[in-house]
Amino acid sequence: MTGVESPSFGDALAWLDRHINLEAIERGVAGRSAAPTLARIQALVEVMADPHQAYRSIHITGTNGKGSTTRITTALLLARGLSTGTIMSPHLERMNERISRDFVPISDEELYELLIALEALEQFVLTSGRIDLAPTWFELVTALAYRYFADSAVDVAVVEVGLGGRYDATNVIDAEVAVVTNVALDHVEILGPTRKDIAGEKSGIIKAGSIAVIGEEDSEIVKIFADEAARVGASDLWRRGDDFSCIGNRVAVGGRVLDIRTPGQFYEGLFLNLHGSHQGLNASVALAAVEAFFGAPLDEDVVAEAFAKVTVPGRLEVLGRQPLVILDGAHNEAGASALGAALREDFAGVEKIVLVIGCLRGRNPLELLLAMGLDRVSKIICCEANSPRTQSAQALSERIGDVGIEVLVIPDVVDALSEAINIATETDAVLVTGSLYVVGAARGARGRLAS
Repeated sequence: MTGVESPSFGDALAWLDRHINLEAIERGVAGRSAAPTLARIQALVEVMADPHQAYRSIHITGTNGKGSTTRITTALLLARGLSTGTIMSPHLERMNERISRDFVPISDEELYELLIALEALEQFVLTSGRIDLAPTWFELVTALAYRYFADSAVDVAVVEVGLGGRYDATNVIDAEVAVVTNVALDHVEILGPTRKDIAGEKSGIIKAGSIAVIGEEDSEIVKIFADEAARVGASDLWRRGDDFSCIGNRVAVGGRVLDIRTPGQFYEGLFLNLHGSHQGLNASVALAAVEAFFGAPLDEDVVAEAFAKVTVPGRLEVLGRQPLVILDGAHNEAGASALGAALREDFAGVEKIVLVIGCLRGRNPLELLLAMGLDRVSKIICCEANSPRTQSAQALSERIGDVGIEVLVIPDVVDALSEAINIATETDAVLVTGSLYVVGAARGARGRLAS
């Protein structure tokens, strides 16, 4: 094995890619013709000897912030001395990023060996003639991750939900802590038309005996989680605002300074190595989740170490300077609003913003821009995400319409980023947003930025 150039590795990846991948097709068109079910992933992990039961776990869902909360949670567990496996999605540049041990992505060699084993196991599952048990791409990757963590003998897995919760492939685990960051309108064609419907889907990760940590504060939505916790026999439910909160959240050089109250302790003056006040909220959820996991407060030095080191690629990530280049994968109105607030507070010194935006179908770019705010945007460059579901750059520009700002059409993300950097002055910022697929392509160009 020598890496991605190896024909054997390429064949294994090609086998994986022949499976239905809901991330690569139009939402709601394929993969939902049958009733949502966990039967496929359950059949798969059963023939793998239930690897997901070999370690403790924390399960994280939410409309926005679940990726950041997952990474902060992992950082806290690592600082506490635990070996930690992490599942995240989607990936930005390579699929290996989805599965990591102690923040180190699975290697090509390890991925290859597990893919070969999975192919044989899939054939075994299908020998019964049950075509309905044929797994999807995401189900195979999830099962692979659970097997990898068992083989690696991790102490705990931190698992980010792919979509929703109740019928997400990750939900075969019985996590000790179930985390919901928040609930907003997103993926309504699959999860339901209202926030209550979406909350109902996300509440499905709460299990008997678990502690539910809820970052949402809307009382009507929180009641849905409380009712589910009572129904399944969860041991407790912690609410942001009542049981834990971020009561101090101040801009600092390179991040935020936080004061966080949890059921067990008050943590004061913590430096978080992330931009945006919303990351303070995510940090409070993560800290509460880890405190629930241990059943006790954490040493302040452990929390300080984790917060100071944590990174979240693609979320208000500074990729370059002079001009400042910022990447943020905001792709819905709530995310765009949080991005706008961060630009106004954490990056108040920026004079003008050259915006590079690309969106998947189903997203309204004008709504994203209005939620973010256009007061400092001097130019908009429309590009295309590296996904079959991308909107064309031309269609994007037409949907943006006349906002009083010049709009350019440059389909290739790297070309669009290069033009934005050429346009921007040293006191300006270049912002790449609209989709994590666009952000991932921009991250791949960071070598060019450094040259």
